[in-house]
Amino acid sequence: SSGINAEWPLRRGGKRPYLATECHSLQEAEKWRHQIIKEIARKVSQIQNAGLGEFRIRDLNDEINKLIREKGHWQDRIVELGGPNYHKIGPKMLDHEGKELPGNRGYKYFGAAKDLPGVRELFEEAPPQPPRKNRGDLMKDIDAYYYGYLDDEDGVLLKLEVEVEKKGFFFAFSQKYSV
Repeated sequence: SSGINAEWPLRRGGKRPYLATECHSLQEAEKWRHQIIKEIARKVSQIQNAGLGEFRIRDLNDEINKLIREKGHWQDRIVELGGPNYHKIGPKMLDHEGKELPGNRGYKYFGAAKDLPGVRELFEEAPPQPPRKNRGDLMKDIDAYYYGYLDDEDGVLLKLEVEVEKKGFFFAFSQKYSV
């Protein structure tokens, strides 16, 4: 612990500590949180430019998500040091329409990243599946016609049977007496 305290004054004006737990001052933690918020805002404004190219947009989006995760660590550290809980009082991230930003399990898409190939499909709503039929619905239309019990009544089958019987009879007759 004395090694951390000996290095700490050297970092005060410059580089943000790698781990939020290395910070032992509420004022310093607030300062680093504000610095991260400024970086997020700068990168969010950069990612609005769709002309940056797919790879740069993906990289910027990854950097923004990393900074958001880091901001959460600093907010946790601020609470540990006795400061306000920004998770509860802070604003939610909203898009230009006022809806909460879409994303799955904490990963968010900003600006032009929402229009990248593969990302657009994540937000499209799948068409609702047709309701599954239960056994009663399936059995509802099964009757004697389904099993073929009433095929003799329409007369079509009888005509076909007579034709096939005649052909069979003539074939059998020709086979027997052609020798």
